[in-house]
Amino acid sequence: MSKLISAVDLTLDTAYQTINDADWHQLIDMAKERGVFERRDAIFSGNAINQSEGRAALHPALRNLSATPMMVNGEDVMPLVKGVWQRIEGFCNQLIGITDVICLGIGGSDWGPRLVCDALYQINPQDGKAIRLHFVANVDSAELATALAKAQPRSTRVLITSKTFTTLETIRNAQTVINWLKLYQVSPSQLKKCLIGITANPEAAEAFGIAPENIYPFWDWVGGRFSVWSAVGFPIAIKFGFNTFKQFLAGAHAMDQHFLNAPAEENMPLILALTLIHNQKRHGITAKAIVPYAHALRFLPEWLQQLEMESHGKSVTMDGKSCDPTSPVVFGSAGSNSQHSYFQMLHQGTQIIPVDFIAVKEPMSDLPEAKEHHQSLVANCLAQAQALANGSEVQNAYDSCPGGRPSNLIWLPKLDAYHLGALLALYEHRAICLGAIWNLNSFDQPGVELGKKLAKPIQAALRGENPSLDGIDDITAARIKWLNN
Repeated sequence: MSKLISAVDLTLDTAYQTINDADWHQLIDMAKERGVFERRDAIFSGNAINQSEGRAALHPALRNLSATPMMVNGEDVMPLVKGVWQRIEGFCNQLIGITDVICLGIGGSDWGPRLVCDALYQINPQDGKAIRLHFVANVDSAELATALAKAQPRSTRVLITSKTFTTLETIRNAQTVINWLKLYQVSPSQLKKCLIGITANPEAAEAFGIAPENIYPFWDWVGGRFSVWSAVGFPIAIKFGFNTFKQFLAGAHAMDQHFLNAPAEENMPLILALTLIHNQKRHGITAKAIVPYAHALRFLPEWLQQLEMESHGKSVTMDGKSCDPTSPVVFGSAGSNSQHSYFQMLHQGTQIIPVDFIAVKEPMSDLPEAKEHHQSLVANCLAQAQALANGSEVQNAYDSCPGGRPSNLIWLPKLDAYHLGALLALYEHRAICLGAIWNLNSFDQPGVELGKKLAKPIQAALRGENPSLDGIDDITAARIKWLNN
């Protein structure tokens, strides 16, 4: 089996995995037996693959530029999707006078557009409009205060992105922004124009005070961490234009077609998933590093943390049984910075931690010295992969590196909206493959909900509205009393 697989101009090189042909055949047979392709087909068919919530997971429809019908509950959803595209494009043609856009959201409502907008800006700061984007996710007021200090209230628009429009952090931040706008004497009619809601719950957005004409919907069959392709990606179109947003969708759509049509042995998302399964079985790995050798992709590891660990950080299968090891801990940062932090552990630590190296063939700036910089960057990427695989033996054991540390290398021909879309879709489909192999629901997150539930009585106690501390254990109660003194 080839160690190189190409799709949508991306190349996956698995040579340093040292997986032989017999192992590959066993891995692929196992993936087929566990229903990887049946789950893939169920997703693209709009079936209720999210069993716990009774919902489809049809995010590929959001980038289906061919507009061929895609069905949920017997209804073609493409007219709805195209309607949102048209509204976004119309908005992008009316941006005169807007200086700032404050983007409020958290989790899937933040990481995707934050990653893409930062990447496209880092590649070429001259691209796009002069509008400043300010992403705010954390309920810590310091992040919001930093954004407000840079924005001009009378020429600001506020994107409030929440699937349910009840997300605590996002709604709290939105209320504070509204107070800030009022502080600067923004009139009620101007305020109505300023606020834009992006949600699967338009009724809640309207009840919050968003004008119906300023509500951009997505749907309950769109999982939050798979939503950047929907109106959640609105900031991409605002900053870089709707055509760039379409190129982003086009790259993902092309990867969708590859995932649907490529045979197992050449199916890049499947092969990428199987390298992880192999490393779990052979090495018992519990962590995985994602290291893009591109400053523009510095937020990719964080985006992948949510995609992987929120989807698969579970210990019970869909049929209620305890399962084998599932998602490893995902971490990473941009190379070559990462070499000066945790790479010591990757080379000489007691754990084997596989790495996905991601590199770009073309330089990513127009500086006169860009070629020399890029040669140094790529040389470091290739050298680290070689060193992890081969190690070194010297007389002093303290200085020896054991080698045998597996890695993948994903090449992009260039870093632009199209290839970035393909890269993100590659990892989304890898997650689908892993979910099928582990027999997990990749589209819910019940563990996240417990902490949200417990926060409500604690916040009430901090406000003095829960003096009996109902629903709060003794340790947390003592901490609350210390805070309130």
